[in-house]
Amino acid sequence: MSEVSIIGLDIAKHVFHAHGADRKGRAIFSKRISRGKLLDFFAAQPSCTVALEACGGAHHWARQLARLGHEVRLIPPAYVKPFVKRQKNDAIDAEAICEAAQRPSMRFVAVKSEQQQAAGLVFRTRDLFVRQRTQLINAIRGHLTEYGWIAPKGPSHVAMLTDLIEEEEMASSLPKAAHAMFRLMLDLLAELNGKVADLDQEIARRAREDEVSRRLMTVPGIGPISATAIAALAPPAEPFAKGRDFAAWLGLTPLQRSTGGKQKLGATSKMGERTLRRLLIIGSSAVVQQASKRGAPRGSWLEQMLARKPRMLVTVALANKMARIVWALLVKQENYRAPVAAKA
Repeated sequence: MSEVSIIGLDIAKHVFHAHGADRKGRAIFSKRISRGKLLDFFAAQPSCTVALEACGGAHHWARQLARLGHEVRLIPPAYVKPFVKRQKNDAIDAEAICEAAQRPSMRFVAVKSEQQQAAGLVFRTRDLFVRQRTQLINAIRGHLTEYGWIAPKGPSHVAMLTDLIEEEEMASSLPKAAHAMFRLMLDLLAELNGKVADLDQEIARRAREDEVSRRLMTVPGIGPISATAIAALAPPAEPFAKGRDFAAWLGLTPLQRSTGGKQKLGATSKMGERTLRRLLIIGSSAVVQQASKRGAPRGSWLEQMLARKPRMLVTVALANKMARIVWALLVKQENYRAPVAAKA
């Protein structure tokens, strides 16, 4: 009997499915495994390659299987889907994972350590609180509109409602039940503001202590939040052959519809890491805004772009440029050096 060379593992919460194949890709076994017996099953297997989809819990199981001596590879789910043969069940999914992992040109996801995931969790927790704060502000503004009060946009303006809600003019115009609910929402808003401020301090502390984050913060438009997020969520830069590949992974490159030797480029692809792409665009928009108000360095790339392109296009182009700079800093382990404009 041939020895198993690669195992495709379809993971879930309680029931897993393993599909084993030999070096020639021939199926050896297809087995349903419960969660409690998974590690015992792989401990009994000879050291081989284990492939999983990069989904919830995949990094945890990858670390566990690596401790047992297996080589673990994580595959983006979108790259597994073309290998699914009609229908869909756990056995077919495990077989598709196994076949996808054997392709020589397949792209894999780097396994994250517990520390990396913890650093990412700090950022994502802050992101969750910010979204909840935005939802709460929109709810307060929307409900106040029903009683004829128009609150200005922005967290700083809504904070004034804490004092205004107690004033006689507004308090008398609101029903008691509504007044109590507005007080409750404003108290919750203040609590969320405090939690976001605490996480901002924690992120800033982590950014100061981490060498990679300090290096990234030398780039204009990248602050503690963006630097921490890149260090925690981005994969190692070395597998990317060039900065453009890293920018494409972030979804900051044009969408290609080329055919017949004719190159056709469309809008930004948005086919990569959404969180980091958003942060880079926010950072680049701040740089473009300052350049629009105070002027960009004379003869710089940014000055030339602002002179002939729309502002939003320049913002996205600068985010693309920042992504390439980030890749270069991560690969070369150097600080950012601003380019010097050539003298005429």
